[in-house]
Amino acid sequence: MNSGSNDARARRRLTAELKRRFRDVNNQIALLSHHVSSRVELRDVDLDCLDFLAQHGATSPSALARRAGVHPATMTGVIDRLEKGGWIARERDPNDRRAVVVSVRQDAIGEVFRHYEGMNAQMDAVCADYSPAELELIAGFLQRTADAGRRAVEEFAEG
Repeated sequence: MNSGSNDARARRRLTAELKRRFRDVNNQIALLSHHVSSRVELRDVDLDCLDFLAQHGATSPSALARRAGVHPATMTGVIDRLEKGGWIARERDPNDRRAVVVSVRQDAIGEVFRHYEGMNAQMDAVCADYSPAELELIAGFLQRTADAGRRAVEEFAEG
């Protein structure tokens, strides 16, 4: 057997292992988020939308629906619940007075973030074991993985 086929087999094995570990990470983060959403009395999809708004800033309800992968009518319910709970503000779009944008209420979001302090501390400990160059490599890998996930979602939604 030549080293090329051994290298290809090793690459397939390692790639499969990475995918398996991503599934495990995804499951653990989903479980943590489920516990957090229960603690703050939000539905899982509501917490997902709140997190998106916290990360990316104000956006239109239709853009949020696309990003969250939910029907616009479902998004109306999500936004209504988040607004009623005091998590978000619904305001007129400054660029189009007929349109609406939703944004996180900064005075409320801290309650959610506090529930992730344990995970953040765990991640700090994990990251402490890596050099800055290794962290840059990992961050780039995760960015490319997230981009691949977005493309897969777009393809799935179109198909």
